Amino acid sequence: MGHGAQYSAACVEQAEETVKELRAALATAGIKLPTLGIDPASLAREAPCPLVELGRCSVGTAARLAAVLG
Repeated sequence: MGHGAQYSAACVEQAEETVKELRAALATAGIKLPTLGIDPASLAREAPCPLVELGRCSVGTAARLAAVLG
């Protein structure tokens, strides 16, 4: 595996771990973002640089999220 491939793999692993940590932190606050995950389109490059997709949520979930962040 070349340096670029190793870097890309590390980026994907870091993104997966970050999503896991964010999901756990949100759950602790009583918030669930149903479609939280890695954006698949961001992986469709030769050298993937993943983006985290927060996705859609209900108005109630958005209000809880705003209260936690505010």
